[in-house]
Amino acid sequence: MVFVVAEIGVNWDGSFDLAKSMITRAKECGCNAVKFQSFDENIVKNHSEKSRLMNSSITKRNVETINELAKSVGIEWFCTPMYPDAVGILEPYVSRFKIREFDGRPLLEGKTTELLERVLKTGKEILVSSQRSPKGTKYFGHKQIKWLYVVPKYPCSLSDLDFRNIREFDGFSNHCPEIIAPVVAAVMGTNILEIHLTADKSKNFIDNNVSFDYKDLKESIHLINLATQIKV
Repeated sequence: MVFVVAEIGVNWDGSFDLAKSMITRAKECGCNAVKFQSFDENIVKNHSEKSRLMNSSITKRNVETINELAKSVGIEWFCTPMYPDAVGILEPYVSRFKIREFDGRPLLEGKTTELLERVLKTGKEILVSSQRSPKGTKYFGHKQIKWLYVVPKYPCSLSDLDFRNIREFDGFSNHCPEIIAPVVAAVMGTNILEIHLTADKSKNFIDNNVSFDYKDLKESIHLINLATQIKV
């Protein structure tokens, strides 16, 4: 069975009503978990949508509410911490973490950072995005770490994807707007899929260019469930 994560990320725009709706629809589409992001002002200080982004970050002031929303829907939630103190905010509520491609790069060199050290010390599962195969590195096969293949372009095209080494990863983090991408990844044996989700492609949500809407998400999961019945 493929573990499918709906990456709500910053597309909930700080609206708890929208967050609950997206969490609910993600579960109805067949997702196993939903994911958010936690960052501080320093990380987004030069972004044109700084204030809007900060409204969507998981912080001390909203983490309890997000946790209760996910519990009320009956689905797991977890988060990407982007600064060290975020780990302590999230740790009481989540059973796993996600590390973005940029922050995971030191692991490929056998190194860590303060952020990575804090996440590792929780003892919880960590999903780490990487374009480069982790095979042969110190943290390949690490008991806490699951590696997700990603192309760090927003969005990426089908021709940007290279699945020739995807069996060296545990999963796939999708930035491609074509639903065939996660379906092929699943057929090739990945056990974890992360798919960005938007409530409405016609509206100006920040990550819309890499996101599936509910129709796309439901169809992709339907195809994944069919396709993974085939022995390859």
